[in-house]
Amino acid sequence: MIAYENGAAAIDWLVRAFGFRELDRITESDGTISHAELEFEGGRIFLATPTPDYQGPKHHRETCAAAKRWSAVPWVIDGLSVRVDSVDAHFARAKGAGATILSEPQDNPYGRIYRAEDLEGHRWMFIEEH
Repeated sequence: MIAYENGAAAIDWLVRAFGFRELDRITESDGTISHAELEFEGGRIFLATPTPDYQGPKHHRETCAAAKRWSAVPWVIDGLSVRVDSVDAHFARAKGAGATILSEPQDNPYGRIYRAEDLEGHRWMFIEEH
């Protein structure tokens, strides 16, 4: 489960930038998303807007010095890891859609990876296993 200030915009962005497919969306009368399910290569994530007071990571670090400091590194902090068939193709799609790139594709002992932030600052690591 991942929270977004604007769940509807997040769904559209995750579909366009990261290649998710929307499976389900429950929208409240005020337009907020109370539950949504997205799928990527057999894996699922759930998302919602939990309360009107919720702040995504990007918004939170604008007003919190500690969050700003811990986000200064390119690592995935409280984020998600997703296996992809081709890191390079996925990277090109995400970059073209405006994802904030934290690290370019690189080989590691456990696979080829890159790291990115979505529109609200959630961090993602995409890995192509060897």
